Amino acid sequence: MPVRLIGLIPPLALVIIWELCGQYHMLPRYLVPPSLIVSTTWRMLLSGELIGHIGASMFRIAMGFLIGSICGTAAGLISGSVRPVERFYEPLISLTYPVPKTAALPIIFAWFGLGDAAKIVAITLSIFYPCYIAAYYGAKSVAGIHIWSARNMGATRLQIFFRIVLPSALPQIFNGLRIAIGLSFIVMVTSELIAAQKGLGYLVGAAEDNMRFDIMWVAVVTIGIIGFCADRILLMIRSRVLMGQLLGKDQAHG
Repeated sequence: MPVRLIGLIPPLALVIIWELCGQYHMLPRYLVPPSLIVSTTWRMLLSGELIGHIGASMFRIAMGFLIGSICGTAAGLISGSVRPVERFYEPLISLTYPVPKTAALPIIFAWFGLGDAAKIVAITLSIFYPCYIAAYYGAKSVAGIHIWSARNMGATRLQIFFRIVLPSALPQIFNGLRIAIGLSFIVMVTSELIAAQKGLGYLVGAAEDNMRFDIMWVAVVTIGIIGFCADRILLMIRSRVLMGQLLGKDQAHG
């Protein structure tokens, strides 16, 4: 048996046991068998209901992730490269970062209403901090000798930033983006549970209230699958962007 397939044995065994226990009514009501989850998923896909909820949630995540990652990464890179900017941002980040972003949801809903704007703002705020911190320390990790060498060769500040600081910080930036993806799904579900008429988080809450645990599990599994795909796509982009750096490290270790 290929080594890669060995890792599939435990989860497959768990699913089989789960299904058998469900068929013999040995599970609590909220833990429906996998076969029912699959059939309900198929039915909701054919009706278009699940697609509508996925579209609403993905729009909010995409907008929040785009705005939060760009703003956080840009602020972190500039703060890590320019001392006056660092002095301005660091106290603000240290003060606001420990505050749970979900605790600010009532304030966000009061300011931006109960529509998509409030949810996008909440996701943006949750993403900003890990992206900022990753980019900041990525910029700080640049070897000083590289910057000094570039200055001696007549490079401008912009050239140093885009050709030395940014490429050197990219591994850290991608680490921050990967953390941000997970946070975006958490905040999306939380905000939709509180106030939404459509979305995967709303679907979880509505299904639980109506004791439709099969639909609740459909939403939970869908969130997991989409999150997994988003993470794999980011890793694929990372490997492409950092291909030169990764090859250099492999050659150095070799």
